[in-house]
Amino acid sequence: MAGVLRAEPLWVETFTGLRMRQFEGLLRVVRERGGNGPGGGRPWCLPLADRVLLVAVYYRTNLTMRQLAPLFGVSPATVCRVIQRLRPLLALEPALQPANAADRLWIVDGTLIPVRDRTVGASSRNYRFSANVQVIIDADTKLVVATARPAPGNKADAHVWRNSGLPAQCQGVMVLGDGAYINTGLIVPHRKRQGRPLLPGEEADNAEHRKVRARAEHAFARMKNYKILRDCRQRGDGLHRAVQITAFCNTL
Repeated sequence: MAGVLRAEPLWVETFTGLRMRQFEGLLRVVRERGGNGPGGGRPWCLPLADRVLLVAVYYRTNLTMRQLAPLFGVSPATVCRVIQRLRPLLALEPALQPANAADRLWIVDGTLIPVRDRTVGASSRNYRFSANVQVIIDADTKLVVATARPAPGNKADAHVWRNSGLPAQCQGVMVLGDGAYINTGLIVPHRKRQGRPLLPGEEADNAEHRKVRARAEHAFARMKNYKILRDCRQRGDGLHRAVQITAFCNTL
C-alpha cells in the first residue's frame, strides 16, 4: 500500500507547521544523534526523512497510529516502532549552566496538560484529569531552556517546583515566577496585605514583572500548537517526551 505523505515541502509545512528549513534542521539533529544507525533486524521500510516526518505529524496532529498508518503506507505496528525509536532523539537536551549566568534572566511557569494516564495525572482545577508541567524559558530568546517531569495536576506550582530538580539547574541565574511561587527563592510580584495597599513603586514593579513573565505564556501557546499537549494519550514517559519534543521543535 502506497502512502500519501512524503518529506516534501507541501506535506511538511501542511502537516507539521514547520518550514522546510526547520524540518531539515530537525532531520540533521536526528541523524547526528544516531537515528539512521544500525538497529538490527530488517531495515526500515521508510527512509529517515519520512520517519522524522511521521513523528512530527504524530505530535502536531495527535492522530492515532491507526490513522497515521495509511497516510504513510505502513502498518500501525510500524508507526509505533518508529515513534518509540525516534522520540528520544527529538527531545530537548538538559540545560547547561550559561557562561554569563549572572546576566541571564529565566522565567519559570507551570501549565496543566490533560492526560489519560491515571498514574501521571490527577483531577485538577480545570475539571479534567491533568498533569502539572514546569517549564523554564529564557527571557531574551523566549525559548524553552528546561522542562521538568510531569506531576499530578492537583499539586501547587511551588510544591512541584521544589521537587522538580529544576532549581539545581538555575544556580546563579535570576529566575522570575508568578505569585504561586512565594517562598521558593524566585523573584515574585509584591503582594497586597490586608489594610496595606501596594506602594506606587511596587505597582510599577508588578506591572514590569507581568510584562516580562508573559513571555512564558507565549511559549506555552506555541508548544500547545502541537495537539498532543491538549489531550495526551501516551502512558509512562510519553507526556514527558511530548513536552521535550514540542519544546525542541520550537527552538528550530
